[in-house]
Amino acid sequence: MKGALALLAAGLCWLAGFARAQEPQALRWGADLNGGGPYVFENERGELTGFEWDLAQWLAAGLGRRAEHVYGQWDKLPQLLERGDIDIVLNGYEWSAEREAQWPSSVPYYVYRQQLIARADDETIRDWADLDARLGAQRRRIGVLGGSAAERYAIERWGESVELLAYDGVTNTLELVRKRQLDATVQDTPIAQHYLPQFAELRAVGAPQAPGWYVIYTRADDGALRERIDACLVQGLTDGSLRSIYARYGLWNDEQVGLVERAHEWPPPRVALAGSSDEGPRFWTLLGRAALTTIALACLSMPIAIALGLAVAVGRAYGPRWIAWPLSGYVELLRGTPLLLQLYVIYYLLPTWGLRMPEFWAGVLGLSINYSAYEAENYRAGLGAVPRGQMEAALALGLGKFRALRRVVLPQALRIVIPPVTNDFVALFKDTSVCSVIAVVELTGMYNRLYNNHPGRVLELGLATAVLYFGMSYPVSLLARRYERRLDGEAR
Repeated sequence: MKGALALLAAGLCWLAGFARAQEPQALRWGADLNGGGPYVFENERGELTGFEWDLAQWLAAGLGRRAEHVYGQWDKLPQLLERGDIDIVLNGYEWSAEREAQWPSSVPYYVYRQQLIARADDETIRDWADLDARLGAQRRRIGVLGGSAAERYAIERWGESVELLAYDGVTNTLELVRKRQLDATVQDTPIAQHYLPQFAELRAVGAPQAPGWYVIYTRADDGALRERIDACLVQGLTDGSLRSIYARYGLWNDEQVGLVERAHEWPPPRVALAGSSDEGPRFWTLLGRAALTTIALACLSMPIAIALGLAVAVGRAYGPRWIAWPLSGYVELLRGTPLLLQLYVIYYLLPTWGLRMPEFWAGVLGLSINYSAYEAENYRAGLGAVPRGQMEAALALGLGKFRALRRVVLPQALRIVIPPVTNDFVALFKDTSVCSVIAVVELTGMYNRLYNNHPGRVLELGLATAVLYFGMSYPVSLLARRYERRLDGEAR
């Protein structure tokens, strides 16, 4: 009986292994769903679709493989490729000489341009040239996707003559233009064609500019796969397969016809494309400016957070119950929701109620409110650690409750909370990086921007950024220790 079971188990294992051997090898392609249409997105039924989704399925079939989508943050997809987590990057990635040097590309599969988008009722923006001059004393506010060719083109074209704000999402950027928080946005033509019908208040302005190419990036040591991908793409462009896919999403145009000719001369010479200005030589200056923004965010937010937190802690510890309960709810709500969500509410939702503020001050407000909940808990613990007899003795000596708190209880609580408050201040320097989602150019946001433009300098950029963060946080720790020793001396 045991022998029969062993034979049966061996047979099942053999069949399973045979089935796996017969299954096509996966083609793991990386794409970020947050980028939206028309690349890869969910339709009304919750199914993934998009012209790059269809392209991936078609390409995998042509290679005799099975398409396997791997989710990744858009600007981190090349890192997933480098790690071996994916085989190709296929997600609206523009060709650049810097990326080509790190991750050799396929022949291009789509030609895009840059499209200027503004409000339909804004008569001051009728063409690209209208943004070359200021509107009165103020610079125009232009939104772009961070790390995109649109951002590089806008930097090259306008420089400091406009206020350029980089965001993570397309729909958020378009919504800000609609709400008049931005004057205009620059987007790739596929994005403009897909989303403009959904935003009746917006319109395309002027002729599309700065042609570029979407390509598939591969690992440098994967030349065989790259050659097969090139052959498939050329075949698809020749026999009309890709035209059929693009037409499905309204993306086919006459410029795509020239891709076959371009494929014979690929990659192009290593020259600077439109919008690929070299920031490398001055990256220390750019990182230094961003570090100053980080310092300003932290140094303005922390005192406000401490003041709010202390008021909440005192109200919970010594206030009437009808005050303590709402304050407890305030703390739990802020600690139980992400800082990112709180920033979204302040920056994107409040303007719908007429409450608008600049990106920097929205960041200060969001950080202050979020950290006030943690400081409230720190001070509540500090107040609770002071023996109640201290307050009773102060009251017995004729001090009022407020004066007893200020003169007797709070000084003792302050010494107790110095270590956790210092830790929070150090953490706040790093949490300012979240403000990049509302276009505040702080240190981490600048690092990401420089890395996207200069991937070959990742080690240099990473070390420089780490040194700057350490230079900001370590002095805080030293000052806190010095202050603590001073309090110890006064206590003796």
